[in-house]
Amino acid sequence: MKAAVVTAQGTKPSYTDFRRPEPSAGEYIVEVRASALSQLARGKAAGRHYSSSKVYPQVAGVDGVGRLDDGRRVYFFGASEPFGAMAQFAPVAQEQCIALPASISDVTAAAIAIPGMSSWAALTERAHLIRGETVLVNGATGESGQLAVQVARMMGADRIIATGRDRAKLERLCERGADSIIMLTDDESETKEAFAAAFRSGVDVVLDYLWGPSARALLVAAASASPAERALRFVQIGSISGLEISLPAAVLRSKPISVMGSGIGSIALPRLLRAIEAVLHAAADGGLQIETDDVPLAELDRHWDDDGGKGRKVFVID
Repeated sequence: MKAAVVTAQGTKPSYTDFRRPEPSAGEYIVEVRASALSQLARGKAAGRHYSSSKVYPQVAGVDGVGRLDDGRRVYFFGASEPFGAMAQFAPVAQEQCIALPASISDVTAAAIAIPGMSSWAALTERAHLIRGETVLVNGATGESGQLAVQVARMMGADRIIATGRDRAKLERLCERGADSIIMLTDDESETKEAFAAAFRSGVDVVLDYLWGPSARALLVAAASASPAERALRFVQIGSISGLEISLPAAVLRSKPISVMGSGIGSIALPRLLRAIEAVLHAAADGGLQIETDDVPLAELDRHWDDDGGKGRKVFVID
């Protein structure tokens, strides 16, 4: 079969032949139709993500959409290694397949599942958002952050603050649920004051997709500017801006701040799958929207490093 095959850690996958999988007990063989290009897919393929097996050769791709032998259309997560989602066929544990609503397309389902899950699981499983609370999304201009704004609004957040460096995207987020925006700039004092103003007004939950300097500035601002009785749940989801931060110990002692992570490992897989199922149904009903850009898997080499374009990149498998 044709697949996106990675032969060594740190190398890009290539579109080539790979052995066709045979089902083991408790598995389905999914005939794959679409698989999204995500930071998770890139990180696992390169061996950079903490969940990477680093066993090569392997097929890239962590999730996708396809059909079973009986014609049922499913979303699936986590093909049995060394197989992956970016291939004509993938062996998947039966419990890791989710039946798709008829009204959602293959491309949309593949595109929205993981970025939508990132905030859905963070808000339900980690932050336990209460209707009427205020949510700040740090790094709201990427696909996951844009969906986080929509998800927070859907779950009843009273006020949503979006941060990012792309002003045009931030302003468009005001049409999708954001109440206010904060531009992240290289002016440290300006950024700190903007964060402090937000916390003086009260913030209950931070969804952080960036880590790095802005996350540190947010936590310092929360400690210095939050009302004494206002507890903050800071949920760390992504680390696009840096893998580490240096944080004064007093930040966590001076105010009621809880720092937690959300992702593979911190939430049990069955609960992540339930979050994905909820996202898929919300998208099928029109409650969540994502822009997509579908390309043939055969054009893998042209698009593997593509972070721009018309929307979330989805590889279509013929």
